[in-house]
Amino acid sequence: MTTAPPSPSHAVAAGVRDAVIASRASWEAEVLALSVEIHQHPELAFAEHHASSQVATTLRNAGFVARTGAFGLDTAVEATFGDGDITVAICAEYDALPGLGHACGHNIIAAAGVGAAIALSRVADGLGIRVKLLGTPAEEHGGGKILMLEAGAWDDVDFSLMVHGGPGADLHCSDVRTQAVARFDISFQGHPGHAGAPSPDGVNAANAATIGLVAMGLLRQHLPDGVRTNAFIAHGGEATNIIPSSTRVRAEVRADTLEAVESVQRRILACFEGGATATGCTWEWEHAEPTYADVVQNPVLARAWDRNLATLGRSPRPHTGLPGGSTDMGNVSHAIPSIHPLIAIEGCSSAPHTRDFADDAIGPAAGAAVVDGALAMALTAVDAVTYLRSGQRLVDPDADDEEGYHGR
Repeated sequence: MTTAPPSPSHAVAAGVRDAVIASRASWEAEVLALSVEIHQHPELAFAEHHASSQVATTLRNAGFVARTGAFGLDTAVEATFGDGDITVAICAEYDALPGLGHACGHNIIAAAGVGAAIALSRVADGLGIRVKLLGTPAEEHGGGKILMLEAGAWDDVDFSLMVHGGPGADLHCSDVRTQAVARFDISFQGHPGHAGAPSPDGVNAANAATIGLVAMGLLRQHLPDGVRTNAFIAHGGEATNIIPSSTRVRAEVRADTLEAVESVQRRILACFEGGATATGCTWEWEHAEPTYADVVQNPVLARAWDRNLATLGRSPRPHTGLPGGSTDMGNVSHAIPSIHPLIAIEGCSSAPHTRDFADDAIGPAAGAAVVDGALAMALTAVDAVTYLRSGQRLVDPDADDEEGYHGR
């Protein structure tokens, strides 16, 4: 039997929920302005100085203690409000895509996160909570959350929330699935020679890369359904009349689980080892960035999210499609109870990571996603705190295995 999502049932919790909704009037204009400001000034991974400063300033104006340069990252933000015994973390992303600006809508994510944090601050004393906004750089490439997780950003957190804007319809949170992804560099070292003359001593590193890429292409036929691989030559030589003595290939593999990613990665590396063996090159590989885990949507939080989205007049629906995309929020979700739902930019049909989606990430529909996303996160946090206060734990009520999450 499926257990109902957490729902506050007493007058105090109902009053808190009303206060969250009523708080909208005090922060909506500033939060929507923040979304526009970030959208108009796109910044790449680890260089989001303007966005992180704007996030911190907005929260300071709302009474938070905020700092940039948190957890060893120049453009990370930590902002806190309250001193309760339950800490709620809200995540805000704000990095853009090269050449495309905010074609993944991270301005929506950042603004919705700030709105949710401010809404929760208005009821923090009544709930006995501490609100923690974490501004997390470099989601597209670089794994900012993973670096912050390793530095202890979530060590004092009981559960964590964020929301991502997207095209189409609102979906049930539990149906929003992402893939794990590993990105890595393979380097070959050969020996230079003259490409316009006999070169018996030349060892062509570009040939090694080519053989490895061909083998990787042939490998795709034998990979499980849903596994995605891609690669490109990041460095392949200097001139047509010089036999390349060094080359570098960047590759990635995506799959539904970390275990599957690691298994396929080993097979891909064997392809490039074959290229080195065939040409006589030496080779080595290294991770290009931290490996992203798949997202684990906490069932208790996910059910509360769906109900609160409906409360706001939206209609989340089931989704049976394959997982798509990857996020460093996956690593956080493996460490503590978390959700990473999607909220629809109503009327948007453009694909993320396109110029059209960058255009759709601003305007009235995007603004509605910001406000509704902020309110739904705040209301979900209220429900979760009420649930915890009743002596329950944020684990799947239907699951046999309740280990993990360090007893939360």
